[in-house]
Amino acid sequence: MSRIRLPFGGRDGQPAEAWLATRHADVRQVLGDHRFSMARAMDPATPRVEPLPLRPGPLLTMDPPEHTRIRRLVAKEFTMRRVEKLRPHTEKHVAQFLDEMAAHGQPADLVQHLSLPLPITMICELLGVPYAERHRFRTFSDVLTATTAHTPAEINHAWGELEGYLGELIAQRRADPTDDLLGALVLARDEGDRLTEDELVRVGLNLLIAGHETTASQIGNFSYTLLSQRELYEQLVEDPALVPTAVEELLRIIPLRSVGSFPRVAKADIEVGGVLVREGEAVLINVGQANRDPRVFEQPQLRDLAREHNPHLAFGHGVHHCLGALLARMELQLVLAALVSRFPGLRLAVPATEIPWKPGLLARQPLSLPVAW
Repeated sequence: MSRIRLPFGGRDGQPAEAWLATRHADVRQVLGDHRFSMARAMDPATPRVEPLPLRPGPLLTMDPPEHTRIRRLVAKEFTMRRVEKLRPHTEKHVAQFLDEMAAHGQPADLVQHLSLPLPITMICELLGVPYAERHRFRTFSDVLTATTAHTPAEINHAWGELEGYLGELIAQRRADPTDDLLGALVLARDEGDRLTEDELVRVGLNLLIAGHETTASQIGNFSYTLLSQRELYEQLVEDPALVPTAVEELLRIIPLRSVGSFPRVAKADIEVGGVLVREGEAVLINVGQANRDPRVFEQPQLRDLAREHNPHLAFGHGVHHCLGALLARMELQLVLAALVSRFPGLRLAVPATEIPWKPGLLARQPLSLPVAW
């Protein structure tokens, strides 16, 4: 545990200071202990890396038992059984996008041909959002995850636009009920009284953005890593059975976030890693460091696509463990399996140093990924 100073937050002109957990055991404790609150982190004075404080959002900034109530409404859509039923359908989408990439010819942008359209398609179908209207939320996705790329005014505008769009979709379902996830949430609000109107809009917005942005980022990140260290890609071409463990290893070694984490605020005095965190103090975590902890991972700096013991924390831990982890894993596995099968000669079409990256965002991801085969 280390004391750090952050760019935003702070009270009465005092520095915005917090604790940073980096050891696997400490990060796991912070994520799993209900005494660390996400709800309290919405206080504008909470030290943070984002320019704006956390907004109310049921799946992110609620603590149990309120968080439990919301999560139960949507968790049934992300069970192992439900995700496995989606596998053949997802596989068809992957094949379709790769067919279109092949037809486009070389070089092709893997971001535009695969890493963006696949997760957008899947979350649109799951929620019931028209794919043809993807521009209405894609335009603002990067804005919502900005650290320095956009101003606070631009971020607030993006939130307003997306909340308005979700409001339109909800109104459509009230006029014409549907059997998709958003339709089920509307019923839970109108007939079951299990959601407030604000919660309905915000949970829909959270699922829509988080449901595609994170997976899209990691498809691009995974592809860049494998192709910039092409011996890794060749290893999968030679032994496609390694894809499941390769996905876990890539999740371990490639942090999704480019900086920091969402803060958590202690609701009581709690000892973490030999340090006493006082009530009201904020703690941030570094999952990237935790996933390289030599106390847990043998030769943590080695990129071992066949690694068997791999208790990484890429999807978090505890009550806020990523709801869509199973879906994301399935999409990532199908993407890698299809790429090494269809394009064994896939390679970067430009030097790795010339790949452009999106700047000033929470999630690290290539802006484009030119490839040839």
